[in-house]
Amino acid sequence: MEALLAERGIVRATLAGIPKRDRADVEQAVFIGAWNAVRRGLYRPDPRAEPRAALRAWLRGVAWRQAAKYLGSAYVRRFILDPQPLGRLRGIVGPSLDAQVEARDLLRAIERLEPRHREILLAVDTPETLSAYAAQRGMNPFTAASRLRIARAMLALRIQRWRR
Repeated sequence: MEALLAERGIVRATLAGIPKRDRADVEQAVFIGAWNAVRRGLYRPDPRAEPRAALRAWLRGVAWRQAAKYLGSAYVRRFILDPQPLGRLRGIVGPSLDAQVEARDLLRAIERLEPRHREILLAVDTPETLSAYAAQRGMNPFTAASRLRIARAMLALRIQRWRR
């Protein structure tokens, strides 16, 4: 592997046409492919050739094939470089501005609740059930449901006060 990595210069020179954002990935694919080929016995240089020159020529071929594979991939063929990709869209993307403001108001209201109310309100959003939440804290599931109901009422009250 050291002999392969010693020839990084020839690989980088071969991959000069690859965009910089992907060049390191393709270089990595070259060395992984070359190492796998060596381990499988696919590197068979001409015994009459100088070893380093044979390795460099073979590695240049591996890099050239990996570059061709990269340039022929659907990702590269369909990739569109645009400094303002959102400017190309015709409609609004993502939540509307009003929805974002409402979400921030709701988060501020939740933040102002007491910690015990905030905890149970946020626990409802987790994948675990309310019964599992109650069991983890050693309480009756009906007590947890009651605390959730109270926390929701406190949140509604906090939101009403906020909007006045």
